[in-house]
Amino acid sequence: MKTIKRMMEHMYWADGRILDALEGSKTKDKDLLKLARHVAVAEHVWLSRLQGKGSAQYSLWEDTEDLSAIRKMFEENAEQYRLYIEGLEESELDETVDYANQSGIKFQTSIRDILSQVLLHGQYHRGQINRGLRMESAEPVQVDYITFARPKRG
Repeated sequence: MKTIKRMMEHMYWADGRILDALEGSKTKDKDLLKLARHVAVAEHVWLSRLQGKGSAQYSLWEDTEDLSAIRKMFEENAEQYRLYIEGLEESELDETVDYANQSGIKFQTSIRDILSQVLLHGQYHRGQINRGLRMESAEPVQVDYITFARPKRG
């Protein structure tokens, strides 16, 4: 559990940093904002599934220009994931969750694998956002785990 909790803390940190980079770049690239929103909604979709709720009502790919709404989603996700994980025992990680994907196809996946998906999915898209920022001549932001894990220099 210690590793999963630490990786989740990295995810919350990286989500915030990528939003700060988007905000600072003042980008008008709707695809980059769409990617950021996608990550936030996907995190929420997986959390809903972990909580035994449906997720069909969520649209994973929508245009947006509202970074503050995306930030609010990320903050709410972080709060809800922290509560969920705090109540989770190591022995429960290999239990399976029954859910339907956004197309209605039914699956069973372990809690461990769902949490791993959430962690890896966001990192993949944060990389895409950073690449887009660089293409706009904006400054990409470091979101690697090692940057998060290193002691802060002051």
